[in-house]
Amino acid sequence: MLQMRPNCERCDTDLPADQAGAMICSFECTFCAPCAVVFAAICPNCRGQLLPRPSRAQSLHAQFPPSTERVVKAHD
Repeated sequence: MLQMRPNCERCDTDLPADQAGAMICSFECTFCAPCAVVFAAICPNCRGQLLPRPSRAQSLHAQFPPSTERVVKAHD
């Protein structure tokens, strides 16, 4: 199950689990779409592809809560 991180790790923009707009790599590094464009859809951490993250239905959040841990790293 995906962690569904709550933010872009470059610019700290909120990325709600039940909405589109997040991009992830196979290690679940998470970025907003504009930051993914800056990186040409290549994860700056692992060099994997950044692809659209699927959304999680709000009705499943109680049983399968998205992560609340915010990850922010310095990326040039």
